[in-house]
Amino acid sequence: MQNKKIVPRSAVERRRETLDRLATDRDVWVATAHPDHGPHQIPLWFSWDTQAVWVCTSATSATVRNVRKDPRVRLSLPDTFDVVLLQGMAECFPASDVPKEAADAFAGKFGWDPRAEDGSFVYVRVVPKAVRAWRGEAELRGRIIMRDGAWLE
Repeated sequence: MQNKKIVPRSAVERRRETLDRLATDRDVWVATAHPDHGPHQIPLWFSWDTQAVWVCTSATSATVRNVRKDPRVRLSLPDTFDVVLLQGMAECFPASDVPKEAADAFAGKFGWDPRAEDGSFVYVRVVPKAVRAWRGEAELRGRIIMRDGAWLE
Protein backbone atom coordinates (compact mmCIF):
# COMPACT_ATOMS: atom_id res chain seq x y z
CA MET A 1 0.00 0.00 0.00
CA GLN A 2 1.33 3.34 -1.00
CA ASN A 3 1.49 6.05 1.64
CA LYS A 4 0.27 9.25 -0.02
CA LYS A 5 0.43 12.66 1.58
CA ILE A 6 -3.05 13.62 2.69
CA VAL A 7 -4.10 17.18 1.96
CA PRO A 8 -6.53 18.20 4.71
CA ARG A 9 -10.04 18.98 3.49
CA SER A 10 -11.92 22.10 4.48
CA ALA A 11 -14.97 21.84 6.75
CA VAL A 12 -17.17 22.41 3.69
CA GLU A 13 -15.50 19.53 1.81
CA ARG A 14 -15.76 17.23 4.83
CA ARG A 15 -19.43 18.09 5.24
CA ARG A 16 -20.20 17.48 1.55
CA GLU A 17 -18.36 14.16 1.50
CA THR A 18 -19.94 13.08 4.79
CA LEU A 19 -23.42 13.86 3.45
CA ASP A 20 -22.60 11.90 0.28
CA ARG A 21 -21.60 8.89 2.38
CA LEU A 22 -24.71 9.16 4.53
CA ALA A 23 -26.80 9.11 1.36
CA THR A 24 -25.00 6.16 -0.25
CA ASP A 25 -23.35 3.92 2.36
CA ARG A 26 -25.23 0.80 3.45
CA ASP A 27 -23.98 -0.04 6.94
CA VAL A 28 -23.51 1.85 10.18
CA TRP A 29 -22.13 0.67 13.52
CA VAL A 30 -24.63 1.52 16.26
CA ALA A 31 -23.24 1.84 19.80
CA THR A 32 -25.60 1.94 22.78
CA ALA A 33 -25.20 1.24 26.48
CA HIS A 34 -27.39 -0.22 29.18
CA PRO A 35 -26.91 1.21 32.69
CA ASP A 36 -26.55 -2.30 34.17
CA HIS A 37 -25.13 -4.30 31.28
CA GLY A 38 -22.70 -1.83 29.70
CA PRO A 39 -21.89 -1.11 26.06
CA HIS A 40 -23.36 -2.84 23.02
CA GLN A 41 -22.32 -2.30 19.41
CA ILE A 42 -23.82 -3.79 16.25
CA PRO A 43 -23.71 -3.12 12.49
CA LEU A 44 -27.08 -2.34 10.91
CA TRP A 45 -28.37 -1.15 7.55
CA PHE A 46 -29.33 2.51 7.58
CA SER A 47 -31.00 5.18 5.56
CA TRP A 48 -30.51 8.94 5.77
CA ASP A 49 -33.38 11.40 5.31
CA THR A 50 -31.14 14.54 5.20
CA GLN A 51 -31.82 15.17 8.91
CA ALA A 52 -31.59 11.80 10.65
CA VAL A 53 -30.25 8.27 10.40
CA TRP A 54 -32.86 5.48 10.43
CA VAL A 55 -32.04 1.88 11.35
CA CYS A 56 -34.38 -1.03 11.92
CA THR A 57 -33.94 -3.99 14.24
CA SER A 58 -35.90 -6.55 16.19
CA ALA A 59 -38.14 -5.10 18.89
CA THR A 60 -36.46 -7.43 21.39
CA SER A 61 -32.88 -6.50 20.47
CA ALA A 62 -30.33 -5.18 22.95
CA THR A 63 -30.14 -2.02 20.83
CA VAL A 64 -33.84 -1.25 21.37
CA ARG A 65 -33.71 -2.18 25.06
CA ASN A 66 -30.69 0.07 25.57
CA VAL A 67 -32.15 3.04 23.67
CA ARG A 68 -35.30 2.85 25.77
CA LYS A 69 -33.15 3.08 28.94
CA ASP A 70 -30.67 5.65 27.61
CA PRO A 71 -31.30 7.29 24.22
CA ARG A 72 -27.73 8.52 23.76
CA VAL A 73 -26.07 6.71 20.85
CA ARG A 74 -22.95 6.84 18.75
CA LEU A 75 -22.86 5.81 15.12
CA SER A 76 -19.87 5.18 12.89
CA LEU A 77 -19.53 4.43 9.22
CA PRO A 78 -17.36 1.33 8.74
CA ASP A 79 -14.16 2.77 7.28
CA THR A 80 -11.15 3.21 9.54
CA PHE A 81 -9.38 5.53 7.10
CA ASP A 82 -12.30 7.76 6.08
CA VAL A 83 -13.79 8.13 9.56
CA VAL A 84 -17.31 9.47 10.14
CA LEU A 85 -18.64 9.43 13.72
CA LEU A 86 -22.09 10.70 14.68
CA GLN A 87 -23.46 11.27 18.14
CA GLY A 88 -27.09 11.93 18.95
CA MET A 89 -30.29 10.97 20.69
CA ALA A 90 -32.29 7.98 19.49
CA GLU A 91 -36.04 7.62 19.32
CA CYS A 92 -37.86 4.30 18.80
CA PHE A 93 -40.80 3.83 16.44
CA PRO A 94 -42.67 0.52 16.29
CA ALA A 95 -43.08 -0.55 12.64
CA SER A 96 -46.79 0.34 12.89
CA ASP A 97 -45.95 3.93 13.96
CA VAL A 98 -42.90 4.76 11.82
CA PRO A 99 -43.41 7.72 9.47
CA LYS A 100 -44.35 6.32 6.05
CA GLU A 101 -41.65 8.32 4.23
CA ALA A 102 -38.90 6.90 6.46
CA ALA A 103 -40.10 3.30 6.17
CA ASP A 104 -40.62 3.60 2.41
CA ALA A 105 -37.10 5.03 1.96
CA PHE A 106 -35.61 2.22 4.03
CA ALA A 107 -37.52 -0.43 2.05
CA GLY A 108 -36.59 1.21 -1.24
CA LYS A 109 -32.90 1.28 -0.40
CA PHE A 110 -32.65 -2.35 0.73
CA GLY A 111 -35.50 -4.17 -1.00
CA TRP A 112 -36.68 -5.35 2.41
CA ASP A 113 -39.67 -3.95 4.25
CA PRO A 114 -39.77 -4.81 7.97
CA ARG A 115 -43.41 -3.67 8.09
CA ALA A 116 -44.31 -6.73 5.98
CA GLU A 117 -42.54 -9.21 8.28
CA ASP A 118 -44.24 -11.45 10.83
CA GLY A 119 -41.79 -10.50 13.57
CA SER A 120 -41.91 -7.31 15.58
CA PHE A 121 -39.49 -4.61 14.37
CA VAL A 122 -38.59 -1.18 15.64
CA TYR A 123 -37.20 1.68 13.61
CA VAL A 124 -34.69 3.82 15.48
CA ARG A 125 -34.23 7.43 14.42
CA VAL A 126 -31.03 9.24 15.37
CA VAL A 127 -30.75 12.97 14.81
CA PRO A 128 -27.04 13.83 15.00
CA LYS A 129 -25.98 16.49 17.48
CA ALA A 130 -22.26 16.09 16.75
CA VAL A 131 -20.39 14.79 13.71
CA ARG A 132 -16.67 14.18 13.37
CA ALA A 133 -14.95 13.34 10.07
CA TRP A 134 -11.30 12.81 9.27
CA ARG A 135 -8.89 10.96 7.01
CA GLY A 136 -5.70 10.09 8.76
CA GLU A 137 -3.68 12.09 11.23
CA ALA A 138 -3.42 15.10 8.91
CA GLU A 139 -7.14 15.74 9.38
CA LEU A 140 -7.44 15.32 13.13
CA ARG A 141 -7.44 19.09 13.53
CA GLY A 142 -10.83 20.36 12.37
CA ARG A 143 -12.50 16.94 12.58
CA ILE A 144 -15.60 18.34 14.30
CA ILE A 145 -17.95 19.32 11.47
CA MET A 146 -21.21 19.49 13.46
CA ARG A 147 -21.67 20.77 16.99
CA ASP A 148 -24.96 21.12 18.91
CA GLY A 149 -26.87 19.99 15.82
CA ALA A 150 -25.45 22.71 13.54
CA TRP A 151 -23.04 22.09 10.68
CA LEU A 152 -19.84 24.13 10.96
CA GLU A 153 -18.48 26.09 8.02
